[in-house]
Amino acid sequence: MKKIIKIKGLDCAACASELSEELEKIDGISHAVADFINQRVSLTYESAEAFERAVDVISHFEEVEIIDGNAPEQRESHLKEILSIAISAAFFVPALILTIVFGSDERWAFALTVSFWLISFVAAGWEVAVNAGKNAVRAFKDGFHPSVLLDENLLMLIAAVGAIAIGEYMEAAAVVLLYQIGELLQSFAVGSSRGAIRRLMEMKSDSAVRLTADGQEEVEPEALEAGDILLIRRGDKVPVDCRITEGESELDTKSLTGESYLKEVKVGDEVLAGCVNEGNAFKAEVLRPYTESAVAKILELVENSSSAKAAPEKFITKFARIYTPVVVLLALVIALVPPLFQDYNFPLWVSRALNFLVISCPCALIISVPLTYFSGVGALAREGVLTKGAVYLDKLASVKVAAFDKTGTLTEGQFSVADVDGGEKVLLYAAAAERNSSHPLAQAFAKIETSYTAEETEEIAGMGISCKICGHHVLVGSARLLRGHGIPISEENTDMVTVFVAEDGVLLGKIGIADRIRPNAAAALSALKRQGVKKVAVLTGDSEERARETLKGLPVDEIRARLLPDEKPRFARELKREGTLLYVGDGINDTPVMAESDVSAAMGALGSDAAIEASDFVLAGDDLSALAKGVKAAKKTRKIVTENIVFSIAVKVALMVLSLFGFIPLWAAVLGDVGVMLLAVLNSMRMRGKISVK
Repeated sequence: MKKIIKIKGLDCAACASELSEELEKIDGISHAVADFINQRVSLTYESAEAFERAVDVISHFEEVEIIDGNAPEQRESHLKEILSIAISAAFFVPALILTIVFGSDERWAFALTVSFWLISFVAAGWEVAVNAGKNAVRAFKDGFHPSVLLDENLLMLIAAVGAIAIGEYMEAAAVVLLYQIGELLQSFAVGSSRGAIRRLMEMKSDSAVRLTADGQEEVEPEALEAGDILLIRRGDKVPVDCRITEGESELDTKSLTGESYLKEVKVGDEVLAGCVNEGNAFKAEVLRPYTESAVAKILELVENSSSAKAAPEKFITKFARIYTPVVVLLALVIALVPPLFQDYNFPLWVSRALNFLVISCPCALIISVPLTYFSGVGALAREGVLTKGAVYLDKLASVKVAAFDKTGTLTEGQFSVADVDGGEKVLLYAAAAERNSSHPLAQAFAKIETSYTAEETEEIAGMGISCKICGHHVLVGSARLLRGHGIPISEENTDMVTVFVAEDGVLLGKIGIADRIRPNAAAALSALKRQGVKKVAVLTGDSEERARETLKGLPVDEIRARLLPDEKPRFARELKREGTLLYVGDGINDTPVMAESDVSAAMGALGSDAAIEASDFVLAGDDLSALAKGVKAAKKTRKIVTENIVFSIAVKVALMVLSLFGFIPLWAAVLGDVGVMLLAVLNSMRMRGKISVK
């Protein structure tokens, strides 16, 4: 069983990692992810007892509180932190002035200065001490957990108290003051990312106007059912996926596609939830309930995207667990061993050990790496590419081969009957047989009224339908289907899909089904190649002649035709030998090859639920041009993550070495630690910019 628990008060990546670790130790909890950015905990549990135990652990973890998921979200308040910093600074500044003017010559000035330093230390450091104390209690609960005890609160507290012990009062106050300023700035940065999620949440409409026999009524989107008629007024958000039945208008689709232009829509056009009506009012019929709408899929994907962590995130989490205890031991060695060989000069080496301890804090890594991935997920979402987790960004950045399904992916998938050979009975038989089919071709017959009813229907994957109509055995499908039943048939070279109809072993006629290439398909594939994709292939069940005719003009390097659904994975394995494989599809028959591919994407608007479930990415607006933007954003994300890891480790190692030789005072060590963290966080915020491809 799975459950999402909404929380508040989880304010750092290290704390989230600790909470996840504690939860996964509970018997009956198979998976737990605490997300400090989205303020939620994702649980997979086996029993009610395990869930209750998890709830107890969450509610007793530091200042974390479980909140009602339906309650309106409150903006974060940093008043307590700002007051602490302000009071500390109010005493720190005059103490610094007194030190500069009088030094330690005047006894009264020295006493007043020390008092101011200590007040400044208490004002900024009380929360650090409280958190360190709470962690010490938790660290020895149910065994010893060193990663819980040795967090940044304890490191800063040891450094500050150590500074006081050796008479460095100014440095003690500076340590906690600079640390609190860094924590506040970190909270602002994370809050900014949470704001991006809030703006995505605003895609959801709060209400919908449903038309009834008695007039109109205002209802929640969740109350709408397929077939309901809605009135979408100017300025309204489209609440669910629907089809226009009366009127025409212009829609702002930016929330789904990332594009700012308005899309013209008319009677018969499908409009997706989350779009905003910027033109005339129109009436529309609900196609799907809210839970199956485009906006619901987007919100669910974005909310859950932090659950699947990328390899660098997992590395940093493991690295911090080992790294922190090791540097604490090294600091103890630095403080205790060298003085034994230098006339017992403990104050000097204790000071250097404290510098080393402060600099070693891994905050920059454990904050900036997940924040970069989160920003990357948000950047893709703004471009209409939704990811199920940060882990897939790394795979997308490495794509060298892209394979596509043809129908509904490279083509529009909006089939219509273009030609009938054999009379009306052929068309009506086909309409009856295709009535309950999930195949995209069945759309061509959806609006054709027929008096016939198909019974004992069997859908034969990749070939067609076998059924009984009025007691006769009827076959509707490809030439291969009919030939398999002993009916001689030959295919013609045409750019239309041909559906053959046979009754009791005799060919009755054939129907031509037309489809069109998506207008931006050629540009989208070319843009993918400019982003480093070396090969574009198409895997289709269609004949090779028809596929080549249909795809004429597209920059496709290879076409694999006449493939059954179970044959596509075999060709996917061959393509994977040439590099990381991206597969893009839209139907149930694409799910096996999606599972075989390194990374996959589904068409969000027209794609089947099975394809969306099996894929790693979803193109919310069925816009192929978003793929190239997604690849570019994934590469940019990985580049920034690498920059932050290399920069943070390099600077910290340099500062550690300098601290060992006494070149850095304690306050400068804290400033260096905070500075590295802030630079890494600011670097991660570069992902907030718009992604564009030429």
